Amino acid sequence: MFRFERHDIPRLANILGIPEEVRTPRRVKVDNLVALCIVLRRLAYPNRLRDIAPMWNLSPQAISEVFLTTMDIIIRNNGRFLDRLQNLQWLDRNKMQYYAQAIRAKGGAVENCWGFMDGTARQICRPSVLQENYYSGHKRAHCLKFQSILCPDGIIANLKGPYEGRRHDAGIFRASEIYAELEQVAVFSENEKFCLFADQGYGVMELVLTPFPNRQGLLQPYQRQFNESMRKLRVAVEWGFQKPITQFAFVDFKKNQKILMQDVPNMYKTAILLSNCHTCLYGSQSAEYFHVTPPTLDVYFGV
Repeated sequence: MFRFERHDIPRLANILGIPEEVRTPRRVKVDNLVALCIVLRRLAYPNRLRDIAPMWNLSPQAISEVFLTTMDIIIRNNGRFLDRLQNLQWLDRNKMQYYAQAIRAKGGAVENCWGFMDGTARQICRPSVLQENYYSGHKRAHCLKFQSILCPDGIIANLKGPYEGRRHDAGIFRASEIYAELEQVAVFSENEKFCLFADQGYGVMELVLTPFPNRQGLLQPYQRQFNESMRKLRVAVEWGFQKPITQFAFVDFKKNQKILMQDVPNMYKTAILLSNCHTCLYGSQSAEYFHVTPPTLDVYFGV
């Protein structure tokens, strides 16, 4: 119901920086454990507010206020851990070597690949204005787009966005300026650099590798082998990209994702942060597949 074990919720509330008393703009007051549980319950499944309100003897309006206020607190205190790679103290040279060795051990053709980058389109309810900006011809739906970096242990190390649904992954990559961040955190010397693997939409760079384009089926044997080895790993890491919306299905229910009425981007970012917390505490399918151990909750938040 809340996605976390009962005994872990007080620790989670503390590490997320939720104050002992949460007060909404309309002066609804609850303690931090109730506030966090409301956020967890709201995101876990697309229930109606009136269906979950009796759990805390609050009105649907009060539940909504507490949810939004607490979500703002979580993002204000912890959004930096998704915003910039430099803010992750644990993502150092040793950790990148650890990740790269795990990927290589699973048959990856790249010795210095530490993670995977991908674009995500989160479908939204069709807005009443600027519909063409949010419409993705590829997805044939209205959506917000995000760009994320996934580590082999299932931690989403970076999340850029939101961007309008009409934008292409390559344009989002340029706008995100993530390459400059990679140059800061993944280059240790001229001979020691770590890279990400992404799909062909990103193009090939020193710190971002993509599959060889298969034009007219003329790939060389080594190119086919490279593509196949990395393709298998990409399938595995999809578990990591899917975990946030599996654990927190509310963000995957497009009828409730109304960008003109709700803070849809922060809902998704909160789901990502909470999913990372879940991975730190309980592991993930990706971590099991690659035989790696995620950082502890204290290490992830630099406590």
